[in-house]
Amino acid sequence: MSTSDQSTVLGVVVLARHGDRQGFYQDPETYTASQTAITPLGETQEFELGSVIRDLYFDPSSPSFVQGIANTSALFQQSQVAVRADAGGEGGVIFDSAVALTQGLWPPTFRASTVLANGTNVTSPLSGYQYIPIESVEPNEDVSLEGFTSCNTFDAHTTAFYNSDEFKAKNAEASQFLTSLQPYMDGRPVTLENMWNIFDYMNVQSIHNATFANTLPNGYLNQTRDLANWHEYNVFSDSAFDGIGNVAFRTMIPSVVTALQRIANSTDPLKFHYSAIAYKPFLSLFNMTGVVADGALPPAIVNYAASVVLEVRQPSSGSSPVVRFTFKNGTDDATYRTYPMRFTGWDGSSSSADAPLATFVQAFAPAGINTTLEWCNACAQTQLRGCAALYAGNGTAGASVAGVRHERISPVGAGFLGAGLTVAVFGIVAAVLVFLGLLTLGRGKRRAGKKVREESHSSTNSMTKESV
Repeated sequence: MSTSDQSTVLGVVVLARHGDRQGFYQDPETYTASQTAITPLGETQEFELGSVIRDLYFDPSSPSFVQGIANTSALFQQSQVAVRADAGGEGGVIFDSAVALTQGLWPPTFRASTVLANGTNVTSPLSGYQYIPIESVEPNEDVSLEGFTSCNTFDAHTTAFYNSDEFKAKNAEASQFLTSLQPYMDGRPVTLENMWNIFDYMNVQSIHNATFANTLPNGYLNQTRDLANWHEYNVFSDSAFDGIGNVAFRTMIPSVVTALQRIANSTDPLKFHYSAIAYKPFLSLFNMTGVVADGALPPAIVNYAASVVLEVRQPSSGSSPVVRFTFKNGTDDATYRTYPMRFTGWDGSSSSADAPLATFVQAFAPAGINTTLEWCNACAQTQLRGCAALYAGNGTAGASVAGVRHERISPVGAGFLGAGLTVAVFGIVAAVLVFLGLLTLGRGKRRAGKKVREESHSSTNSMTKESV
């Protein structure tokens, strides 16, 4: 394996898991999640990760300095940055992690100040705090960061795994150990199906509960982690590149691919794209990129504040841009390491670890789930997450989702569809109000328009703005 150390970094796409949090439960069949909260440890982990990324990519003295980005001596420049955070099942943990990470990337500075007309110098609060816009990605409005919930075909995939001979064999192998765990689980179900929740409970208690940590026998947490790793990788991966088991990353592909292409485009200002996510997309990403195929990277749940950085690099030879896969498994992992990717059209284990961007896009783009309507089709979902409205607006009966191939709708088309549905609903409501005498049509005083956030989405077009 070789990499071009003479290449320059044009920009990066960062995928980072949230930091340490309080206890958490998710349904082992549907992965519907409970609420939880980030801890001060989790905030610190994310801040430290942001600081590491800042030193690596924003410092002009670093060999991985991103060419043209606002460096460590400059203020945050919004045109160069896009930040997105999953606001789903773990409540505000992932969003709060994004806030902490961006604080490490762009810490307070007295340069965040202005001089008023009267000569007064005013610095932003908290000694020059830099306010970084973060797009809150709500799962019921945008499927891109959490494509696995409410997905019927993914639930069927999980059930099939639980009914497989492989699962039954592992269950028989682990049965004695699972029985030995019962005294430590505070009444929780100790089954292989529930392995994620068993591990997560033990992990959280081992970090925050000294009595539990001192009582748990040596080796129990590691054995539980191994079983959870096996369990989760099999749930969130698939033997088929575009299989539903990979849905956690397949819904992210449009935003990732678009960001890579924008970074490679010299006329586009984007240099840094960051998505704050849970652990699930990492497993699908590891499977699809083949980074676990040769055993260099284990098929395992990533640690808190783990991150993958996809670097867009320009080879010194002047040839087309390439993509480099790097990974750092949490704050205890000292540095980012490069891993060769292996997918259709590319085998980095026998050539350069840097895959041509065009080859990467050619392989991954077709597997991407580009719109909510595509997600509804892939997941055989007819009602939730806007699917009912989309099928009604598309003139398609929801009952035929699983058996009929529908025409692909572009993000722009879905946007117009969402706007059309909104206008129609508004018209019906207005008519009712007129009938009741609660609304008068005609000239009146001009009202100030409500300012709408740039990051907001239509519930019927939930994929990212970057893909439009």
